[in-house]
Amino acid sequence: MTVQQTISPDAMPVPTVRASRVQFMAADDKAMLRAARDLTKGLGVAKPAIYWTDMLLSAGVGYAGIAAAIMAPGIGLKLVAGLVASLALYRALMFIHELTHIHRDALPGFRTGWNLLVGIPMLTPSFMYEGVHTIHHKRTQYGTVEDPEYLPLALMKPWSLPLFVLVAMLLPVALIVRFGVLYPLGLVAAPLRTFVWERFSSLSINPEFRRKAPEGEFAGRVRWQEAGASLWAMLLIASVFVFGWQPLATGLAILSVAAVLNQLRTLVAHLWENEGEAMTVTAQFLDSVNVPPPGLAAEIWAPVGLRYHALHHLMPSMPYHDLPEAHRRLARELGAGSTYEGANHPGMLTLVGRIAKSTMGRRA
Repeated sequence: MTVQQTISPDAMPVPTVRASRVQFMAADDKAMLRAARDLTKGLGVAKPAIYWTDMLLSAGVGYAGIAAAIMAPGIGLKLVAGLVASLALYRALMFIHELTHIHRDALPGFRTGWNLLVGIPMLTPSFMYEGVHTIHHKRTQYGTVEDPEYLPLALMKPWSLPLFVLVAMLLPVALIVRFGVLYPLGLVAAPLRTFVWERFSSLSINPEFRRKAPEGEFAGRVRWQEAGASLWAMLLIASVFVFGWQPLATGLAILSVAAVLNQLRTLVAHLWENEGEAMTVTAQFLDSVNVPPPGLAAEIWAPVGLRYHALHHLMPSMPYHDLPEAHRRLARELGAGSTYEGANHPGMLTLVGRIAKSTMGRRA
C-alpha cells in the first residue's frame, strides 16, 4: 500500500534572498561579526609542525616533478610530471599569503626557510607580498584605487577577463628579467632602481599602484631577498649556455601553469563589483568568496586556506589550518539565509560565469 503525502503551500520553504554587498555598504552586520569573534575562540594559533610539513612536502614534490619533467624519456611522462610539479609548487608558493598575516614570532625561522627553499628559487621572495597585501585588508582602502589587489573586473569590458588570465603566462619570464637584468642595472642607475621598485616589486593587479620605498627592518629583508633572487636569476640565464635551453624552458613552462592557475584563483577570489568607494567589513566580506566543501577541487585551485577567502577577510590572522573549523562553526550557528552564507559559492566555473555575464553587458 502506498501512502501519498501532501504538502500545503504554507509548509513549503520560502526561498531566501542572497545577502549582497550593496545591503551593507552603510552599516555592518554586527551580529555576524560578533559570532565570528565569539565562535572561533580556541582557534588562531599557528602550528609549526603543520606549516613546515606542508611547505616542505609541497616544495619537495614540486622540485622532484621538475627534475622528472626534464629527464623523463617520453612526452606523456613529461606532461604528467610537469602537471604534478605545477600543482605542488603552486601550493608551496601560496604560503607567501600566510607570511603576510602570521605574527613575526609565531613560526620561528619559517619566513627565512620559505624564502630560501621556495621564494627565491621561484623568484617570488616574500617582500613582493609583505607590506602590499596588508593594504588590501585595510578597512578604508579595500576596493578603492589605493588597493594594489583590486580591479572592478566584473564592471570591465569582456576582453579584459581572458587578457587578465593569459598575461600570467608571461610572469616567469618577466621575473627573470626583473631580477636577472633590471635589478643589477638598477644598482648603477638610481632612476631605474626607483622605477623597478615602484612598478615591479609587488604581486599586485592594480596598474595604478606605486610602491613606497622600504623602511627599517623590512628594508634589510628586502636587500638580502632581492640580492638572492637576482643571483639565482642570473644563474638560470647562464644555465642556458651550459645545459642548453630545454631545462630552463621546462621549468618556466611549469611555473607558467602555476601562475595561470593562481590568476584564475585571483579572478574568482572576489566578485569585483565595487567601483572604488570605501566599504564596511561586511560589504568586503560579501564581495569576497568562500568555496567550502563538499567539493574537493577547490583544495587544488585554492590551496592553503584560500578556498575560505571571504572568511579570511573577516579574520585575516587566522592560520590556514584553522579556517575549515572556523567555517564549520559559523555555518552551523548562523545557518541558511544568513549574511555569512551570502559569501559561499559552489565553485570556480559558476563564479567565472557570473563575472563573464556581468562584463557581457559592457561590450566595447
